[in-house]
Amino acid sequence: MKSFPITREPPARFSSPPPREADVVVIGGGVAGVMTAWFLARSGVKVVLCEKGRIAGEQSGRNWGWIRKQGRDPSELPIMIEALEIWRKLEAEAEADLGFRETGVLYLGNGPADMEQYEAWMHHARAHGLDSRMSSQGEVAAMVPNAAGWVGGIWTASDGRAEPWRAVPLLAIAAERFGAHIHEDCAVRALDVAGGRISGVITEKGRIKADRVVLAAGGWSSLLARAHGLSLPQLLVRATVSATAPMNFPFEGAAADNNFAFRKRLDGGVTLTPGASHDFYIGPDAFRHFMAFLPQIRNDLSSTKFHLAAPAGYPDA
Repeated sequence: MKSFPITREPPARFSSPPPREADVVVIGGGVAGVMTAWFLARSGVKVVLCEKGRIAGEQSGRNWGWIRKQGRDPSELPIMIEALEIWRKLEAEAEADLGFRETGVLYLGNGPADMEQYEAWMHHARAHGLDSRMSSQGEVAAMVPNAAGWVGGIWTASDGRAEPWRAVPLLAIAAERFGAHIHEDCAVRALDVAGGRISGVITEKGRIKADRVVLAAGGWSSLLARAHGLSLPQLLVRATVSATAPMNFPFEGAAADNNFAFRKRLDGGVTLTPGASHDFYIGPDAFRHFMAFLPQIRNDLSSTKFHLAAPAGYPDA
């Protein structure tokens, strides 16, 4: 078993000095920031993306890599349906193999309660014309050979997967080819505000003039917003993901039950996670946003491990 590195950074790929002005500055080089720059550049907008470390160096390079409609909140489904259509075109547009494969997503039922929950969600799947379907114990066993203990599941064949640490940097390269200016090791220290309006950003490599800024800094967004008197309710959790070496694994898609999740990777290995369990570090934001997140805290109480001290460098430490 190996773990994804979190302390060593690869050499900067996007190291040129940033321009002094732009139409839009994007803060953050995760998938949200990169794709914002992608679409702006393709629309003829002069866009500069500033990333404090490496493109996809944090959550966007270490997530499960699932691209799913299955199990989504009804309010998310229209967005995910459109997102999947975008993913289907991205490899041709980026001229790169992003690891995108429509290999399906399978939710596994540990007992009758899970199956009832999946059946209830099927109402939303039918309303949006999805190809999701309930699967019997025998059908699950046929999809996941040697499966034991699962009473059935729910399956969406058109859901997919991609390789996060591969896809996002390659999309950034393509965005740069379309005209986006992308810069690593270029932390935005503050917004430049004049007369109550944004006039640019102050980075560690100098000021960039712009009258529009997109904040896509992931777990660091709340910190920057608060420095300018804006409250952005945001709490961070740490979830663990591990990766095996290449192996003979018979299931090509992604699957999860109440205890763990797994998916086949492009390199032949398997990504494994302990499902919904996660660590939460109690810091100042836990008190600032306690009431806003109280329903979620109650819902996740049994799967959350609470800690009083955050690791060095954690946004809320």
